[in-house]
Amino acid sequence: MSRRPVLALALMLSCQMMLMLDATVVNIALPDIGRDLGFSSAGLSWVLNAYSLAFGGLLLIGGRVGDLVGRRRTLIVGVLAFTAASLLGGLADSAGALLAARAAQGAAAALTAPSTLALIATAFGEGRERDRALGLFTSMAAAGSAIGMILGGVLTEAGSWRWTLFINVPVGLFVAALLPVAVAETPRRRAPGRGGVRFDFAGALTGTAGVTALVYAFIRAADHGWGDPPVAWTLVAAALLLPVFLLVERRVRQPVVPLELFAVRDRVIAYAAMLLVPAAMFGVFYFDTQYFQSVRHYSPLRAGLAFLPLAVGIFAASALAGRLLARHGLKKVAGAGLALCVAGVLWQSALSAGSGYWTALFVPLALNGFGVGLVFMPLSALILTGVRPGEAGAASGMMQTMQQVGGALGLSALVTVYGGAVRADGGAGPHAMAQGFSAGLLAAAAFMAAALALVLLSRVGIRVGPAR
Repeated sequence: MSRRPVLALALMLSCQMMLMLDATVVNIALPDIGRDLGFSSAGLSWVLNAYSLAFGGLLLIGGRVGDLVGRRRTLIVGVLAFTAASLLGGLADSAGALLAARAAQGAAAALTAPSTLALIATAFGEGRERDRALGLFTSMAAAGSAIGMILGGVLTEAGSWRWTLFINVPVGLFVAALLPVAVAETPRRRAPGRGGVRFDFAGALTGTAGVTALVYAFIRAADHGWGDPPVAWTLVAAALLLPVFLLVERRVRQPVVPLELFAVRDRVIAYAAMLLVPAAMFGVFYFDTQYFQSVRHYSPLRAGLAFLPLAVGIFAASALAGRLLARHGLKKVAGAGLALCVAGVLWQSALSAGSGYWTALFVPLALNGFGVGLVFMPLSALILTGVRPGEAGAASGMMQTMQQVGGALGLSALVTVYGGAVRADGGAGPHAMAQGFSAGLLAAAAFMAAALALVLLSRVGIRVGPAR
């Protein structure tokens, strides 16, 4: 990968931070966006959902495109497309224009994110060097969402919601300009016995349609409930398409997702944990943001800064994760991180309308941040260990698909729990909302506990076998 290793890694980290920021940077700006562009209360959620749906739905294709046509080429195209979509979103003068720009951002992110991680995986050999690089990368991935909350509050209060999108333009242009200087192109993956690249169009179509249907069903269920007919129909579509996708992948020479990635038991466990941890954390972001603004009536700037202990905890843990991993192994480090996350989310579940920030949120947010900072790097290393260089993009794309699907699934389920608790408490006022947040966070702690149980069942304290 690297012509200039330090610069190349810095560019990869900048890409990842930009993509993760955009998943949350507009959260705190949503009230201002709604007023300026005339969104309905229901339609406003699609400013977030359009990005998540396109990102999650297209990751399988994005991961394989880099393997087949060259990861640097794919990354440059993705970054430029993301930059252009951000500019158009910041200039949007209608709700439809902004939603189209957010969907385009998500599609570009799906092209960019897998190649970013795959370039790191193939550039650094397994061991301490890769662990250090993955530690930095995953700290950016994990902290990006929290920093997005902080930055969104600062930009909205200091200027306009439009700057939450414009901020990507100089960063994207800078990264795209330096990538050819710092990163060498990877070889194209060619079909055995043939002169050109073969792309699995049947797998891409069924996989993308199936994952998109699944993510859409979870997103819509969060707003309309599980009894909504479109939710039921899209779940049926996903249930039909995804098995067809697996059948296609078993038959083609160069599948979008090589099924041999799932031949290693501990890698499957890591994928499952990567589904469950975002399922919990998306709920924490959502409930805490609503609590700060709707119950505590914080300004956008204050609400954003309230997430600072989460971001600081992630960076602090990520700085230690590599050394801890070398000394104690994947299982102990990931297990300790998940135990801290369970404790932090359980602590937050004691929220009430009168809870103080310093006693009920500051410490548990720091615990969550430190725990997440310890979790993602070991799980990423476990997923990428033993993966052949030509499969690194597919392995990365599947990991990030798990994160996006997990986040959509978790938020939908947790919002359903929240709604039930609010209705049981009378359905109005700060007290009912706080009861709903408490119930939702308790369910999020259950997701974290399930991830912890899976990691404790793994055998990664010994070794991780290669994909066969």
